[in-house]
Amino acid sequence: MMKIQMLNVGWMTAPAGLWRQGEEEPERPLRLPVPAYLIETESERILVDTGRHPEAVTDPGGRYGEASPLTHFGLEQEVGLAEQVDLGTLTRVVLTHLHFDHAGGLALIPSSVPVVVQRTEWEAGQDRAEVERNYFLPRDYADVPAGLTLIDGDHDLLGDGSIELLSTPGHTVGHQSLRIGDLVLGADVALFAAGLDDHRFPAFGYSQDEQVRSAERIRELRDAGLTIQPGHDPDVLQPGPLTA
Repeated sequence: MMKIQMLNVGWMTAPAGLWRQGEEEPERPLRLPVPAYLIETESERILVDTGRHPEAVTDPGGRYGEASPLTHFGLEQEVGLAEQVDLGTLTRVVLTHLHFDHAGGLALIPSSVPVVVQRTEWEAGQDRAEVERNYFLPRDYADVPAGLTLIDGDHDLLGDGSIELLSTPGHTVGHQSLRIGDLVLGADVALFAAGLDDHRFPAFGYSQDEQVRSAERIRELRDAGLTIQPGHDPDVLQPGPLTA
């Protein structure tokens, strides 16, 4: 028996044109949810992404420096990650990528919990030029988890085919998604559900060409009948149980 729950761990507001290219009113404020996911099996409690660090909301200048790109965002947090999940009971964490709204809460996770990330993503996070190209904030992952697990490409997470990690680069160099039965956590392959078709991606990103290819991969799964959870679509994402 597997249970999957979406958690809303905050909100981000920025000009619509930053979130999605080709907006008719690019300066219009657009507020997006920040999701994380808890997957429970008989023996596992897996957290997918960690949201932001609380200081990103309360003191972004103190955490990242006054010149950080977070000045472009309005950040809110009603209920934090630690208030929704007993972090001490987690058996592993999967990071879809290293952006601050997905990996910022990593410091809240006990150091003994294994963290799974694509090797290309982690290695880019250690290189200054790649940090800038991928829009990473190294403060979020400066403390290397004791159980860091680096994978290369598609990966059977539990060894039984129940959770498959899918290599979906483009938004960042080592972005990954998850397939759990008939459910796909697409993360930021497309922030909005329509992005799988119209390819109107954010104004920032590692490679538009690679993101198009990853979107087409996820779209094929959608067209085959799977349910896709987009990255930050306020019209689609609803906290609560999901069906795999």
